[in-house]
Amino acid sequence: MSRRAWCRRAMLCSLLAWAAFAAAEGSPQQKLDRQFQSAVAQYNAGQFAEAATQLEGLLPHVPNNFEVQELLGMVYASMSQDAKAVIHLEAAVRLKPDSAAARTNLAASLSRSGKSELAGEQLRKALALKPHDYTANHNLGEFYIKSGKIAEGRPLLERAQQIDPSSYDNGYDLAMADLLTGQLAEGRKIVEDLLKEKNTAELHNLLGQIEEKDGKFVAAVNEFAAAAHADPSEENLFDWGSELLLHRTYEPAIEVFRAAAQRYPTSPRLSIGLGMALYARGLYEDAVKALLTAADLNPSDPRCYLFLSKAYDSSPSQADEVIQRFKRYAGLEPNNALAQYYYAMSLWKGKRSEGAGPDLLEVESLLKKAIAINSSIPEAHMQLGNLYVGRHQYEQSIPEYRRALELNPNLPEAHYRLGTDYVHLGQKDRAQTEFAVYQKLRAQHMAEVDKERAEVQQFVYSSKNSPSAKP
Repeated sequence: MSRRAWCRRAMLCSLLAWAAFAAAEGSPQQKLDRQFQSAVAQYNAGQFAEAATQLEGLLPHVPNNFEVQELLGMVYASMSQDAKAVIHLEAAVRLKPDSAAARTNLAASLSRSGKSELAGEQLRKALALKPHDYTANHNLGEFYIKSGKIAEGRPLLERAQQIDPSSYDNGYDLAMADLLTGQLAEGRKIVEDLLKEKNTAELHNLLGQIEEKDGKFVAAVNEFAAAAHADPSEENLFDWGSELLLHRTYEPAIEVFRAAAQRYPTSPRLSIGLGMALYARGLYEDAVKALLTAADLNPSDPRCYLFLSKAYDSSPSQADEVIQRFKRYAGLEPNNALAQYYYAMSLWKGKRSEGAGPDLLEVESLLKKAIAINSSIPEAHMQLGNLYVGRHQYEQSIPEYRRALELNPNLPEAHYRLGTDYVHLGQKDRAQTEFAVYQKLRAQHMAEVDKERAEVQQFVYSSKNSPSAKP
């Protein structure tokens, strides 16, 4: 049963109980009775402030009346004043401790107030009062799911589904729990049954997630597409484009992300997705443009700069604009090692591409700053080594290459450059060892492909799970 339905039933109970109270008290109570009836009517009409005024005036006359306390609590909850709501809903529970509905209403306000443990306690007590009630099972099950306690929540949702198999909300939650616990066949069956009753975009999206987790790419794409066509929301379009991107179907991914970015021009993650798809397709200049847009939409999003640095490596034609974004990022994140590293590399590459001599002292300072903040970034050590090589300072470059390879032995360039340094120092045996490792790593292209796929997956999954990434 929905929360609104609970409210209607609570109102009916309140009216009946109040009528009995007024009759018992006699005619002096008729004015109070009319005042309460008026408050109920105002609440049902959505005139919450007026209802609160009526009830606050009524409360001193009947401070221990359950119906007045409960309705006043529900009025304040409807006004998003949950601190006040809790006071009156707690009073209602004290006056009528065997009311599962009162405990459920109190739990809702406690949850919105950030008091999740107390909310859970009230929901457990409501279930104890009505162990075979659909709402009591559903509410506690949903509470556990949202708290990350899937194992505790799923049996309650399953019981609620048995009580009311036609429930859309409970069925959706149960299917989501099945997805999270890997019970994919069960989750798929629930969603397919729900779709027969109610064909919604969110059900297609959920089924897409189930098919993706089950490794059924084509089926997943079809479901995400169905969700986006039924409801072209930013989230549905992102999920559709991401599914295409994850499985390297770049042309369709570009098409979806481009249309989505036009529809939602203020969405950073759609611009990043478009930039990634363009980069993977080899359209580097367009990729840089899309990622510059993403950087302006959310200047502090680190994911944007990772892919901007990659696209910029292959297309330095927009050097000034890229350098400007990396400079801004470094200023926004002065204690972020990668921010300093990206800025250093954008300066170095951009100035070289323009035919101008970069300020290598500034580049060196930024690389050293990045290493001081976080010494475990292998690329920062390797690039600092490259800078020293340009000055023929091999005694300084070799330790940087070695440190880079300690952190990541699978850097082909670091092996090659270390071997070249050994040649300059006349250490031919060491040089040959490094060149041999370099040749072996260059032949292993799959490692690079796997790394790129992991970066794409990290972006997609972090974007889905992070509300801050959404507009």
